Amino acid sequence: MSQVITIGLDIAKSSFHAHGSDERGDVVFSRKLSRGKLLDFFATQPACLVAMEACGGAHHWARELTQLGHEVRLIPPAYVKPFVKRHKNDAVDAEAICEAARRPGMRFVAIKTEEQQAAGMVFRTRDLLVRQRTQLINALRGHLAEYGWVAPRGKAQMAILADLLDEDEMASSLPEAARAMFRIMTDMLAELGDRIADLDKEIARRAREDEVARRLMTIPGIGADRCYRDRGAGASCCHVQQGSRLCCVAGPRSAPTLDGRQAQARPHLENGRANDQAASHHRR
Repeated sequence: MSQVITIGLDIAKSSFHAHGSDERGDVVFSRKLSRGKLLDFFATQPACLVAMEACGGAHHWARELTQLGHEVRLIPPAYVKPFVKRHKNDAVDAEAICEAARRPGMRFVAIKTEEQQAAGMVFRTRDLLVRQRTQLINALRGHLAEYGWVAPRGKAQMAILADLLDEDEMASSLPEAARAMFRIMTDMLAELGDRIADLDKEIARRAREDEVARRLMTIPGIGADRCYRDRGAGASCCHVQQGSRLCCVAGPRSAPTLDGRQAQARPHLENGRANDQAASHHRR
């Protein structure tokens, strides 16, 4: 029996499918696995390359399989799609993942640690609260318009609106049941604002404790939110786009510098401009 070199693993919540191939790309096995038997199955396999789509739960299983001695690579789902055959199912997806992982020019996603995923949750939680706050503001404006009141735009105006609900002029024009609902929504807005402010403080604290993030914040226009969000992405080096410049911090001793490719391109750019000017003069 041929030795397995590459395993494509299609993951889900409870049902998994593994597709193994040898060094020539021939199929060695195609097997459906339950969640409880997944690690036991890979513990019996020789150390090989295991490829998965970078989807929900992929980083967890990548860490688990790495501890078993396998080399794990995560592929963006968009790069796997061209290899999927007709009649899409778990077995076909696992075969497509295995085929994509064997391509020499394939790009992979860096495996995140638990700390990096926890850092990413801070931003996702904040984004969720911001969306909920926007939803509440839009609901308030819409309901007030039904009673002839046009609220000013912006979240800063909502604090003033909470005080206006208790004034005689506005209170007399609104039914008591409507005023009660408006107070519930304004109280929820105040609570969401406090929670978002707490998360902003947490992001700033984490950025101050991270060495690379502190160096990134020395770049004009880069704040704690932006640099720590990039740090939580899980890449081995941190790139921050600032205007038309690309700044890179590759290690603990490096400082933010312009991308070296831009410096290499400048002489060619100058030569190209000179050639264009000479050609233009020749045509004249």
